[in-house]
Amino acid sequence: MACDTGSKPIEETQNVSEEENNKNRETKENRMSSSLVLRKAPEFAMDAFDAKTGHYTNVKSEDYAGKWYVVCFYPADFTFVCPTEIAAMNAKYDEFQEMGVEILAVSTDTKFSHKRFVETEPLLKDLKLTIGADPTGTVSRAFGVMIEEEGIALRGRFLINPEGTVVAQEVQAPMVGRNVNEFLRQVRAWQHAEKTGEVCPAGWQPGKKTLPVNTDVEEMTGRVGDYITIEEIMS
Repeated sequence: MACDTGSKPIEETQNVSEEENNKNRETKENRMSSSLVLRKAPEFAMDAFDAKTGHYTNVKSEDYAGKWYVVCFYPADFTFVCPTEIAAMNAKYDEFQEMGVEILAVSTDTKFSHKRFVETEPLLKDLKLTIGADPTGTVSRAFGVMIEEEGIALRGRFLINPEGTVVAQEVQAPMVGRNVNEFLRQVRAWQHAEKTGEVCPAGWQPGKKTLPVNTDVEEMTGRVGDYITIEEIMS
């Protein structure tokens, strides 16, 4: 499993005809889009385990219509980095809720595996998240994160705005966990930018300077340094 074996490249299938290789390559290219950013989020429907209630449920993309939400794929239950990521997102659950952001975790495990995973892993005590079950890999493929050779998903995180558009995505190999604090910062920045029409410089936090391109675009062109210094950006 990729969580255990490192980040070695996924090998192509060997001993197949050139025609089959071309077909496999075309299929993979169609399935593994380089980015979903600025595209409509894929529609989905799947079984899930609602850790807050302790019951099985169903989730579908329609449930999140008109809301900010994040879909977080992780490789597998009962692995090692995965519970640390889920626990970290759960630790910030209330902050996400205050911003009106829903969280859906997803792996290719079944809902039964999710239930037992939550019940036995100490880090997941008091978990409030819903975990989608994608054992066929249909949803993982739709988001372009399925590792076909292993039957698991990459660590993919997709932020979707109320219009259903993916505005940010992060995809990485399984060995290293993601930073929930940085993601929380990005969500705040996206919500501020969409609300005000201003744009947020690198590392922006609430209360720091934005770039008012909606009102001062001509003055700012080629003169961003007159509005903000590198010390302000890095502070």
